[in-house]
Amino acid sequence: MIQVHTTDFPGNYPGYDDAWDQQRFEEAFRVDVIREEGDSLEFDMVGIDAAIANAFRRILLAEVPTMAVEKVFVYNNTSIVQDEILAHRLGLIPIRADPRLFEYRNQGDQEGTEIDTLQFQLKIKCSRNPQAAKESSDPDELYCNHKVYSKHMTWVPLGNQTDLFPDADFRPVHDDILIALLRPGQEIDVLMHCVKGIGKDHAKFSPVATASYRLLPDITLLKPIEDEAAETLQKCFSPGVIEIQNIKGKKVARVANARLDTFSREVFRHEGLKNLVRLARVRNHYIFSVESTGILPPDVLVSEAIKILMGKCQRFLNELDSVPME
Repeated sequence: MIQVHTTDFPGNYPGYDDAWDQQRFEEAFRVDVIREEGDSLEFDMVGIDAAIANAFRRILLAEVPTMAVEKVFVYNNTSIVQDEILAHRLGLIPIRADPRLFEYRNQGDQEGTEIDTLQFQLKIKCSRNPQAAKESSDPDELYCNHKVYSKHMTWVPLGNQTDLFPDADFRPVHDDILIALLRPGQEIDVLMHCVKGIGKDHAKFSPVATASYRLLPDITLLKPIEDEAAETLQKCFSPGVIEIQNIKGKKVARVANARLDTFSREVFRHEGLKNLVRLARVRNHYIFSVESTGILPPDVLVSEAIKILMGKCQRFLNELDSVPME
């Protein structure tokens, strides 16, 4: 768990200043979506406290449910991969199935049902390729089915799941996840049960590959910086942070996009620049980066995380209301 203290922020380092003292709660809360590409989402949460931002991050990591392989029934495994390792690898394969369609399985239930379990089968055997050239040494030419991929996992409906999910396409998120390597005569025959769970119980249920946030940088040039000093200043920051303009025949530095800064503090190594630049962070402006594993789109994950956070707040308020006042 990340604990936020005032000493954790750049305002306590030489050359830094707090840009938030007077505006901490002056700006109304808002969410701005900056970029959404495939399974990645970047958005800003403005006007919140660090505790709320961190709670939201932890919910994304550990409390938004997904479906993952929980039980593996091994009928035959003559590969060099041990049964336990094989089951572990299968459990970490993300499954494209909406967890909102299923219920949590009761701890005492040994058999899965159509409302709480997805069943997959992996049955494959390696054999020699009779059409391979005799002088070939490439396993891809010599053998058939010698690479076991996640695409070989097939959904086996339980009960009336075919009627419950007529348009469903339950399958691994990625088809090219390598599970094992086989040689002629070796085979794998297993049956898998996928159940609903959360990352707090096991990392395989976590719906995100990463979920992080950082504070918005605030860079201020205290005096005009020109010519060679401007070029040196530009090299001290990440590309795109500082740009150089030609004004009346002089090269003048200006802050183009402070958002791209990584706070390397390289500028403080230069005696002629360290007193001309003020670095700060806007402490109520959080830049979130969410990368989904592909089970659900990142915008859906964010929406579900907000619902969970709201539910936690409501339960807390209900407990407060239930406490008798003296």
